[in-house]
Amino acid sequence: MTPHHTTTVDADLRDIALAVADESRRYLSTVTEVAAGSAPDAALPLLLLAVSDILAAGARLGATTDVVPLERFEPDLGPDPDVDPLRANLANVFEGIDEYAEVIDPLLGVDIERSSISGDLVGIAGALAQGLRHYESGHVLEALWWWQFSYLSDWGERASSVLRTLQAILAHLRLDVEDDVAAEAEYDALQP
Repeated sequence: MTPHHTTTVDADLRDIALAVADESRRYLSTVTEVAAGSAPDAALPLLLLAVSDILAAGARLGATTDVVPLERFEPDLGPDPDVDPLRANLANVFEGIDEYAEVIDPLLGVDIERSSISGDLVGIAGALAQGLRHYESGHVLEALWWWQFSYLSDWGERASSVLRTLQAILAHLRLDVEDDVAAEAEYDALQP
């Protein structure tokens, strides 16, 4: 769907909006597929890629001059989608490893709080979906403002934390092996 109000948006912002909209759709699709359990063996790599890609889009938003919508109010798009089933399904996918420790603000101190992979993935999804709703309703500047604001205030940080956590889980799964298995692999690697 092509946004309606694009005549008031310059070409650079239109390009950024299109890129973020496309990336948001991919992220939402991937998170939904993982939550449905359609590819359990690929869940971690798929999420690692989806979160990395949306962070790249977010970095572009962060590097862009502040976007200011034409109106000083957010158009009413109706009720927010119910994300509780998505959160519950993702919590099931990550059962036993869903919670992790997160530094609240690395610039202000080393205070730690508990976070969850499922909660962070869904929080990101909710922010992206809200911007996408604006974009698909033809409110390109409003979508950009929302994505940029929510990236800087919330989902960028959540995505960074959950990306590190997903990478750590993947590293543990691939690198944590029994000592005898590691010694045998090392021995085999050293043989001519």
